[in-house]
Amino acid sequence: MNTPLSRRTTLQAAGVIAAAGLAGSIAGTAQAAAADETGTTGDSVVIHPTLPKVPANNSFTVKVRPLGGTWQKLGVYLAKLALIDANTGSNRAQSSSWAAFDFSGTVEVEVTYNPGGGEKVRVRPDSYGIKPEVLGSTARFTLDRPRNLVVQMDDKIFDCLHLFANPIERDVPTEGDKKVMYFGPGLHTHPDRTLKVPAGTTVYLAPGAVLTSSVIFEGVENCRLTGRGVVYDTTGGAVFVRKCENVTIDGVTILNPRYENIRVAESENLTIRNLRAFSHQGWGDGIQLYCSENVTIDGCFLRTSDDCVALYTHRWDFYGDTRNITVKNCSLWADVAHPINIGVHGNSDTPEMLENLRYENIDILDHREPQVTYQGAIAFMVGDSNLVRDVTFDDIRVEDFRWGQLIHMRVEYNPKYNTSAGRGIESVYIKDLSYNGKNADLSIIAGLDAERAIKDVTFENLRVNGRVIADSTGKPKWYLASDGVPMFVNEHVTNLKFLTTAEAEAAAAS
Repeated sequence: MNTPLSRRTTLQAAGVIAAAGLAGSIAGTAQAAAADETGTTGDSVVIHPTLPKVPANNSFTVKVRPLGGTWQKLGVYLAKLALIDANTGSNRAQSSSWAAFDFSGTVEVEVTYNPGGGEKVRVRPDSYGIKPEVLGSTARFTLDRPRNLVVQMDDKIFDCLHLFANPIERDVPTEGDKKVMYFGPGLHTHPDRTLKVPAGTTVYLAPGAVLTSSVIFEGVENCRLTGRGVVYDTTGGAVFVRKCENVTIDGVTILNPRYENIRVAESENLTIRNLRAFSHQGWGDGIQLYCSENVTIDGCFLRTSDDCVALYTHRWDFYGDTRNITVKNCSLWADVAHPINIGVHGNSDTPEMLENLRYENIDILDHREPQVTYQGAIAFMVGDSNLVRDVTFDDIRVEDFRWGQLIHMRVEYNPKYNTSAGRGIESVYIKDLSYNGKNADLSIIAGLDAERAIKDVTFENLRVNGRVIADSTGKPKWYLASDGVPMFVNEHVTNLKFLTTAEAEAAAAS
């Protein structure tokens, strides 16, 4: 039953008490976490309660068990994804599957593709090196650490399984705490579909909790949104953080927001950790950051209908620079637009900058964008008088994608989104970027003119299908290193280097 929060017991006038009769599963999770912390549980699995209202999807049957233990069946749910028609621009929603559980130690996983077939099985990201045992339409494999996975049968892009293997929860908030909005297993809807969070408050979504309200942090500090529950089917964006400090988002899953999954503006000292997010409607970005500082995005899985992670400065009534941003240990899948996008929106009247941006240990699983000037698995599209500088990429693994470019780095004026050209891109170091595939179109690095140029870009150990791209090796002397990508570089790019690791180390030591 869909029960408004106003008819439930409230905590600080906005929270809710857990649904009756299911608190035992939460207590069991807390006990398991406590035992695991002492090292006494060994191999253990925690199954989440059934999610109300979220539709099931029957393409897959998924079972898990502690190593050598008893199999337990997981709930498998519908995730809606986007497929854009390149001829008409229409967006046709596609059905996919996801499931989640918590565990410690080592766990065995069994995935059966119910329509049959599935003799070819791929567990992604490829970098995890998981090679399943395949028995007809069933695949089995083991996990010894938390992972966010995609299990694909016969290379199906949409009819696949997204499997989220979590660590067992620790530090579960206490129901009844005055500083906790506690959403227990069950369906929760605020009367105006908006949950405004007071300062110093934790919003906890227990396993089995489904919240159909947007979560708003505005002008507050020291807040959290945590748990294993789901923010579902919000009428706007799922989570909005503005003018805040010390906010943490950890462990929740977002499904089917009307717009972006998370928007952050004019905030600082934020952590977004172990977020899983899906979108299928227009402007369904994963995480948008505007005019914010000191933000860490860690261990997230984002499959989105617009940019997965987008960094901007000014837009609407948001103002200020964006700096000290770290994105790490993430898997990014953009069914539309870019996995990584930097610099489109800014302030033409009072120019701003984006600086000290770091991306590390990232798997890019897909990129599909028909618009040639809007492509790039890694995209710098710097307009609106923005200056982007001091950007580092380290260990970025790009699997073959459907449609787009590996790198799109431009200072530009795009009249659809900009009121002026960008000021420039400076000091970008890209180390251990690899691409394996055959679908990438020509990459681009291009300044706009001599004053709005790209300066000091270095690739160290860039590998395309296993081949190291460097100025010194693997090409005729009269070729450009960029031809090996292949990549177009215009005359407004200066001090572009392609180095081997040995050359980079020698340069650093000299």
